[in-house]
Amino acid sequence: MPSGTLYVVSTPIGNLGDFTFRAVDTLKAVDLIAAEDTRVSGVLLKHYSISTPMLPYHDHNKVQATPGLIRKLEKGDDVGLITDAGTPMVSDPGFYLVREALRNDISVIPIPGASAVLAGLVASGLPSDRFTFEGFLPRKKGRQSRFKQLAECRKTIILYESPHRIGRTLKDIAEHLGDRPVVIAREITKKYEEFIRGSVSQVREQLDTRSIKGEVVILIGEQK
Repeated sequence: MPSGTLYVVSTPIGNLGDFTFRAVDTLKAVDLIAAEDTRVSGVLLKHYSISTPMLPYHDHNKVQATPGLIRKLEKGDDVGLITDAGTPMVSDPGFYLVREALRNDISVIPIPGASAVLAGLVASGLPSDRFTFEGFLPRKKGRQSRFKQLAECRKTIILYESPHRIGRTLKDIAEHLGDRPVVIAREITKKYEEFIRGSVSQVREQLDTRSIKGEVVILIGEQK
């Protein structure tokens, strides 16, 4: 019996309308959906009338859950891998399962879709021909050394950050990278989507008088 296929399916990053026809059809057709959080994904699946069974698959259970998923795939079942929002493995779980599937000669097919990285980049006004994505920076150990590495980067730099740590990160950017152009993209695709643009010092001044909420993407341009 031929093995099944592991489909890596991108989900909306906020607006439920940002879900492709192919993604919906795929999740309706697979035998099982491995979801980062079944409660969060349940809202999306209900919205699109997808009744495929789910099981939780995240960083805390990946070692225990992966062998069972590999066995199902080897038996011929198709599995869809999704995260709470966006593309699996872009600062989200999934790499471990994909690697094990490939090691076992199981086909892996991407179903592309929404990405906060690319959405933030194309609306930032910063150069988009060359960029580096760093995800979430270390909170403590390794943070300064990472900034020292980024100081040598000659591309647009893209970070993810919590709104609670945005002030600290902007302070570190100013200290290690200088007063570069930055863009704070928050709540991308959602009702309160916002882009805050300016130099690091200008953006810090704006945020001194207000707080921000929601998911945040920080984009950093080259020093002028």
